[in-house]
Amino acid sequence: MTAQDEAAGTTVSRPPDIKAVPVRHPGRWVAVAIIAVIVAMMVHTAVFARVKRGNSLQTRFGWGVVGDYLFARPILQGVLTTLELTAIGMAIGIVGGILLAVMRLSVNPVLSGVSWVYLWFFRGTPLLVQLAFWYSGISYLYPQLSLGVPFGPEVTHFSANNLIVPMVAACIGLGFNEAAYMAEIVRAGILSVEEGQMEAASSLGMNRALTMRRVILPQAMRVIIPPTGNEVISMLKNTSLAYIAAVGELYFAQYIIAARTYQIVPMLLVACIWYLAMTSVLMVGQYYIERHYARGAVRQMPPTPWQKFRGLVRRRPPTPAEIAVDAGADLPTWHGVQGGQH
Repeated sequence: MTAQDEAAGTTVSRPPDIKAVPVRHPGRWVAVAIIAVIVAMMVHTAVFARVKRGNSLQTRFGWGVVGDYLFARPILQGVLTTLELTAIGMAIGIVGGILLAVMRLSVNPVLSGVSWVYLWFFRGTPLLVQLAFWYSGISYLYPQLSLGVPFGPEVTHFSANNLIVPMVAACIGLGFNEAAYMAEIVRAGILSVEEGQMEAASSLGMNRALTMRRVILPQAMRVIIPPTGNEVISMLKNTSLAYIAAVGELYFAQYIIAARTYQIVPMLLVACIWYLAMTSVLMVGQYYIERHYARGAVRQMPPTPWQKFRGLVRRRPPTPAEIAVDAGADLPTWHGVQGGQH
């Protein structure tokens, strides 16, 4: 009530409180109930459902067989070979992709044209066909590979079957195919850097190669890293196609055991468990690598899952200093200040 209302002898009534009624969403509860029933049915079928095989009842998915072969020696050897193929294939793909991207952006029409033809061929043909070609096509077309003077005498020669063994064929096929995709990823990252960076580097007397290595590529990494992480995960799964070259990777190892024991579904589950485990580790690594290269793009890094968990345990969110320490970043320091004195 204001002073004017008191002088006039009037009374101003207070408006009634607003009663907020929450919006009801019956459709959400119906959807949750349906999903819960479906999930419960799937879990029951996967864990408790049994089927008669021979004279005994066994679980439908054969979890006992899965447990017996999950850490079997052939499976572990297949996992190791899968990781080797992934590492070698990605190494070839990254190096080749950087070279192809630089060639594609070159002002030289020959280099640009060769890069375009490479991308056109390897992106336009299936990876399975490429692996089959490297495994059997090379030895068919060139039984003897030689070194010497072009169109002249040979210095030495090799047998293609002895040189292009299954592991080498798989690495070449996976790496050359990956280089075509990495070239486009690197090219997109390079184009994301402003042209003024190249001009500023040129004004400092830096040549094109030094500018690309010291200025352009470090800034392009923030754009290159996320799709590269996806390519690593795809490479890990694409190694299963190396069975066409009889390479003993994870899929080939479980296939041999399944063909011998007739436990097809349990062995496929073994392979799925290992692929999920390896891709999960790669996804965690990708998250922290992306976080590292994003430090210059955001003012304050969001908390990591571990920091969020610690905040829930402590009943308080992590401080910016804790986030900086956990992220490996240096806290700001002021030059010329020591012990709180100027």
